[in-house]
Parts: sequence; structure tokens; C-alpha cells
Amino acid sequence: MTNILIRHVTALAALSEEAPERAEILEDIDIAIADGRILAIGRLSDSFIADFAAEGKSEKIDGREHIALPGFFNAHTHAAMTLERGWAEDLPFDRWLNEKIWVAESALEEEDVYWGAALACCEMLHAGVVGFADHYFWMDQVARAVEEAGIKAYLAWCQFGIGEEHEVGGVTLDETVRFVRDWHGAAEGRIRCALGPHSPYMCPPDFLRRVVEHAHRLGVGIHLHVAESQEQMENSLQMHGRTPVAHLARLGVFDADMETLAAHCIVVTDEDIAILAETGVHVAHTPKTYLKLAMGVAPLPNLLQSGVRVALGTDGPASNNDLNMLEVLRITGLYHKNALGHPEAIPLAQLLHMATQAGAEAMGFYENGSGSGVLAAGHPADVILLDTRAAHWFPRHNLAAGVVYTAHPADVSHVIINGRMVLRDGELLTLDEERIRYEAERRAFRMVGMPMRAVRTYRG
Repeated sequence: MTNILIRHVTALAALSEEAPERAEILEDIDIAIADGRILAIGRLSDSFIADFAAEGKSEKIDGREHIALPGFFNAHTHAAMTLERGWAEDLPFDRWLNEKIWVAESALEEEDVYWGAALACCEMLHAGVVGFADHYFWMDQVARAVEEAGIKAYLAWCQFGIGEEHEVGGVTLDETVRFVRDWHGAAEGRIRCALGPHSPYMCPPDFLRRVVEHAHRLGVGIHLHVAESQEQMENSLQMHGRTPVAHLARLGVFDADMETLAAHCIVVTDEDIAILAETGVHVAHTPKTYLKLAMGVAPLPNLLQSGVRVALGTDGPASNNDLNMLEVLRITGLYHKNALGHPEAIPLAQLLHMATQAGAEAMGFYENGSGSGVLAAGHPADVILLDTRAAHWFPRHNLAAGVVYTAHPADVSHVIINGRMVLRDGELLTLDEERIRYEAERRAFRMVGMPMRAVRTYRG
């Protein structure tokens, strides 16, 4: 592997959950990367740099007028839904699912998922995303795209548990277990897997219990949708006598010895929040989808104040409509400042922490005080550089504010994952982007042009 030396760069170093008001800026420093990790960071001596260059093949990057920071981790998405981008617009959540999404997916083919996921990988890498949590179908194809792209991923094969005729591809739980066994830890550790029941409103209790048993046996986590609407809350109380969160806790989905990634948690009680905090559940907050589908927004400040572990995500491109974590940072800060009438809410460093280290933790890429999401010696080299020379950056009073409230994906110049350069000067090095764009669009048009049918019904 080629060593990388970034010279004279400004780095956004401290994104601490303990001190969320601080975003430490280190000016005119160097970052040395070797064997997939950050070897050293700071003002490196001439002798260190000479010895580093002499050790073997190395690449030098001029970091002047760039800012280095940990790469973003997208904590919840459905990558191959790039194929449905723009297909289901201006609809409420129930009609969005019943009339468009779950109908179009009746025409989805296995190979479509590869091209849709590959397109998503192109888009995310251009936007500085180094890892993503995906929840979709035919996940072998997503894993194939991830392996080729050089990105990191936490992959869960979505299942409904209501009969094979309602599953995309007729997949069984045994097949999703086989996927986890085949791919967990693959691609030099860049791929981690979880089980992916859709939600408590779609999956029967007995099915969820079976998923929990398999997760414990495999030693992996669970990734699912939780508490997206007041309707789901009321139906859960009527059917189970408990809120969705309490229902899942009773079934063991939130067992403290198992990592669970719960997407959304929009409608939750104080008691639910306490359960999420006590059991260490990771909550994925995806505000653009909430605003676009008029779903209401999760009580992020309450979750954070109660000690719930929250990471940021885009959700799928069919509801977002992109995979731009910079935009998610911006929306999260702006919405909650305005909703609370409190401009000091959700400070810059806290937003950046939720988009980097907290996402890495939710996907299992940051454990025991070591891992991705941090710029520090000994940690994996998952580093991105943003070019700050465009007019919208000037004057550069506060570069942390620039990242959160100013930056565009076009500013991302370099992406390094596990010490490997995957984007250089804005050019993607690992995937044939032109062919992927062509194949994905061709397949998307074929999919929505075919006879389609409703394969399942959303009833909250």
C-alpha cells in the first residue's frame, strides 16, 4: 500500500462528545499515513519526513488552503434506491410506500441492486462519505459494489417476515443469515453486517424473536426502522399494549449486549428515550426525509440530553433525494435551532461528531476508544480534504462553520479510506463512474416502465 503524506494542511481535529462546543483547528500541520493508519499528525520534523519518504513508495499531497477532517459516516440509507430518485414525489408517507416505492420494487431485479448501489457509492465518495449503513435487498450485490468502491459499509438485508411472497426475491431468513456469514468482516474488514428486519409495524413478534436469536448466535447487530409516526405509536399500543420502542425492548431487539441501530425514532415518549439510553441503542437521525414527507422530526435535543447515542444519515435517495451528508449537517443544525428558538442549540462540533465518530460507532467501526471517525495517530486513515479556495468560503473566519454551513460536495478534493486514496483531486479512482451512470439510469427506466404490482401494504 502506498504511504501518503499530507503537507501544510489545516485540520479539524477535536470532535469530542464530551466537549461538543469545541472544534479544534490545527493550522499548517502534516499528516503521515502508512499501513492504513494515521502514523503521525502535527508539525512533523524534516528528519521524520525524510525518513518517511525513504521507507518506500509514497504520495505527497499539498494541503495548503484545504481542511482535513474525519470522513463522514452515513448512518442510515437504502443505497440502491438511487434507481427511484425522483420517482415518488409530493406524497405522504403511506402513499409514498403503497403507491410508488413498494410497487416499483416488485420489478426490481438482483443485478439492478448492484448498479443502484454502485451509483450511490460514486455519489457518497464525491461527498466525503467513507462509510454507510445500508438496509435493502439482495445485499450480496451491495457488498460487491462496496468491495469494488473501496468504501466501508454496515449491511443489513431487509426482511418483512410476513411470507416469502411479500419479500423481494422471495428471500428467507436463512438466506440473510448466510449473507452475514459470507460477508461480515470481508473486504479487509471494510464490510460489517447486521440482520435487517424492516420494522415492528411490519414484522410479526415471532419473526423478530427469531431475528434476535440469530443475531446473538452470529455475534452481530440489528438495523431496523422504529417509531416513524403517531399512527404507528397508536397501532402499537392497540396491538401490543406498548409503544414501538417498549415492544422491541420486550422482544430483546434492544438487548444491551447487542448493537442495535434504530432509524428515525420520531414519535417517542420520555420512557422510550430512557430505554434507548439505558440499552445503548444507536439512533439514526435523517431529517431531510422527515421534512420532505412531512413526518414530523425526532426530538433530537431530548435524545442527546438523555444520553442516547445519535448519528446522522441521509435515508434513501427515493425520499432524500441525495446522499449528501454536508446537507444533512446543515439541515440538522438549522431545523433544531429554529424549532427551539435557541441559536446555541446543536453546536458545530456536536453536529460534526454525529456525522463522523458517532456514525462509525453505530456501524462498529469505532470500538474501545479506537477506530474511524477521529484524526489521531494510530487510528484508521479515513480522511477527507475539502478545498477552501472557492468564493463561498471567504472570508475564512471559522472553518468548522464552513464545513457545516458553507461546504458543497464539489469542495471534496480527496478521500482516503483505510489509507487508500479513492478520490484524488475530485476524480474517483475505484469505479467506472460513466458506465455506472449509464447502467443505473437504463435499469431505473426499465424498472418503472414494466408492469408492476403491490407486493405488500403499509398500514402503520
